[in-house]
Amino acid sequence: MESSEGTAGIVPDAMHAAFIRTLGGAEAIEYGLLPVPSPGPGQVLLRMEAVAVNHVDLLVRSGAYATKLDFPFIVGRDVVGSVVGLGAGTVGFRLGQRVWCNSLGHAGRQGSFSEYVAAPAERVHRLPDGVDPLAAVSVLHGAATAHLGLVREARVGAGELVVILGAGGAVGSAAVQLAAGAGCPVVAVAGARDASWVAGLGAETTLDYRDPGLADRLRRRVGAGASVIWDSSGNMPVNEQARLLRIGGRIVHSAGIHGHQDIDTGAMYRRDISLHGLAISNAAVGDLAVAARHLDTMFAGGGIKTRIGAVLPLSAAAAAHRRLRQMPLHEIGGKIVLVPETR
Repeated sequence: MESSEGTAGIVPDAMHAAFIRTLGGAEAIEYGLLPVPSPGPGQVLLRMEAVAVNHVDLLVRSGAYATKLDFPFIVGRDVVGSVVGLGAGTVGFRLGQRVWCNSLGHAGRQGSFSEYVAAPAERVHRLPDGVDPLAAVSVLHGAATAHLGLVREARVGAGELVVILGAGGAVGSAAVQLAAGAGCPVVAVAGARDASWVAGLGAETTLDYRDPGLADRLRRRVGAGASVIWDSSGNMPVNEQARLLRIGGRIVHSAGIHGHQDIDTGAMYRRDISLHGLAISNAAVGDLAVAARHLDTMFAGGGIKTRIGAVLPLSAAAAAHRRLRQMPLHEIGGKIVLVPETR
């Protein structure tokens, strides 16, 4: 295993960061100077090249998703950067290596929206050579979530019919690609403007979620029943989803924290249907590592298709949070990525 304690080049004492001193709205985000963290035992210090703005970051910042935070708290979860420092006992990395992490900014870990980022080595993964850092950071959250949902939760197998609700979003788009790559026929439900996009990701059938005849169209398409339904939109009641499944079917739900439904548990019992809630924030390090290996295989191969809606400077973090909160996805056009003021 590679190991090299210390730092590479000149690492300053202070760095620019986007952080909060208290929970609140986007206006709580400050942009200013904080001390550069020193990598502790088992940690990696990165020079940030790109970070992504995720909906979960808004929930953590506002307090809607309760988690341990130490103030001043640097917001953000995903990062791609290069290794500039290694703490005592850190192995498996070399100075100058390009890496990524997608599990910062919660559970007591500082976030990624800063020029330098200290991360536990067990949560840091090598980025294959030649992969664009902006494209990579834009898929880290969605693709890892998709892997956990399809592999760990749904245990999807080749040939199983998969329905993905909200297929045009970051998680849904990744789930289409992973399911199709696993040899599954995919029915993608998304906005009409996303039909060509999700078809290009590998979906065999695309349906408009606004179509008043959607339920009938889905029933005809799934025939005897789908094996898996992934709900990343929250637009279709779980009971309606259950009626589209075969015996032994699985529902994976990742549509956020605000939904509430009455569920017909008797129908699920009679047909062996299981419902899996999924928040990547709860994933164990081992599960994230397995997902990371899958992502790196995809990066090194044909890549993971993505849409980037905006590339903004790190100082625009508050504006990026407001944009993500207030604008529909189709107006943003894809993931919002932030980069250092000088690249």
